[in-house]
Parts: sequence; C-alpha cells; structure tokens
Amino acid sequence: MKLLVPIKRVVDYNVKIRVKADGSGVELANVKMSMNPFDEISVEEALRLKEAGKASEVVVVSIGPAKAEETLRTALAMGADRAVLVETDDAVEPLAVAKILKGVAEAEQPSLIIVGKQAIDDDSNQTGQMLSALLGWAQATFASKVEIGEGSAQVTREVDGGLQTIDVKLPAVVTTDLRLNEPRYASLPNIMKAKKKPLDKKTPSDFGVDMSPRLKVLKTEEPSGRKAGVKVKSVAELVDKLKNEAGVL
Repeated sequence: MKLLVPIKRVVDYNVKIRVKADGSGVELANVKMSMNPFDEISVEEALRLKEAGKASEVVVVSIGPAKAEETLRTALAMGADRAVLVETDDAVEPLAVAKILKGVAEAEQPSLIIVGKQAIDDDSNQTGQMLSALLGWAQATFASKVEIGEGSAQVTREVDGGLQTIDVKLPAVVTTDLRLNEPRYASLPNIMKAKKKPLDKKTPSDFGVDMSPRLKVLKTEEPSGRKAGVKVKSVAELVDKLKNEAGVL
C-alpha cells in the first residue's frame, strides 16, 4: 500500500509574525521557515504505518517555491521514500492545491492520502475536504487515531462532543489533528543522506491547473493588544461593571 502525504513550507511556529508596513501581508524576508506542524504529524503517521507493515511506500509532495525543496528533504530525512515538488512562485490557494494533489494522486495511485488538517499560515482547513470531493474518495477529518484494516481504515476523530470512531473504505483522505502522534526528529546522518536524494519536479501546468488567485486580501493587520484586567471587591461590583461598562448584561 502506498501513502501520499502533502506538506507545506510555512513560517516556523516559534517565529513572531510581523505584518508588512503597507498591510499587504506578513513579512517573509529573512524569516525562518519550516514544515507545517500538522504536516509533520501526517508524515510521522505515514512512517509509523509503514514501520507497522501496513504500507510499503511513503511519498511526500509539496507545492510552492524552489525553497520548498528544503522542507521535502526534511521529510525524506524523517524516513519518507520519495518526494515530489510542484514548483510555483504564485500564491497557493486551497482549491488549486487540491486540484494539483488530485493530479499527483492519479499518477501515484496511493491507497491513503494523509493531510494536515490545516496550515498555520492561512488556517483555511479546506484542502483535505476539497481533495476528497475532487477524487470522489471517502474522507475522515481531524483524526486522533488511525488503524488500517483489510481495504478500510478505522479513524477516531475529535469532534465537539468528544471522540467519534468511523470506518472508511480505501482509498481515502484523512486529515490529522494534533493529538494523533508526536513527530520524530530527523537524525544528522539521515539529513545528510536526504540532501543527495533526487526529487521529482513538476509544475502546475503539468496537471492543467490554473494558479490565478480566486481570493483577494484587502488588508492584513495585527490584532489589538489585550487590555489589562481589573480586580473587583464583590460580586455586586462585578455585575455592575459587566452591565454598565462592558455592556454584556
């Protein structure tokens, strides 16, 4: 069984985001970039399934600029078998990503696609669901546990009311949540080996996908600072402030 894992190059989660002076977006120059945390979890889950004998090959794919090659090599150093880079300098939106991944899936014929539920840069949480619809495959979102059976997968999902366990027929698309696993660190020898591994490079035009933006960012701004708290001496004073100052009662 082959597993396909899309990964995205984003601003490292430890970096404090700075908004550009003109409000056109966030500052990316001289900023540390890394693999999207939810995608790290996806790669880790695919590797664990392979180590458990449930899969024979793990293929990772990234859509973005040439520098996304570094992110793919991180996945190779973790243990992925092959990497595909769909190179584009255009802004990447969820629908275009899903269409490209559909083309990659049709070429690779995986039994399971494991997608991070969202990217921490745009928080769209759309690609996995769109990809499932385009392929006509079953889907299971927000997975906190994945077990592979004979021609099916049992997925435990995190929902508002707690946990829900569902069975989906393969091929399927699964999106990962934070509590699915703890990603491994790539060892130095594996990092050195990954630098020499060849990448399969493509472009969006190879899949007939138009990268023209469908969304328009009007303005980007930082959230307002949090106001200091106020101590009250009694419940009556609290109710008074909530009613007369905050206006919530």
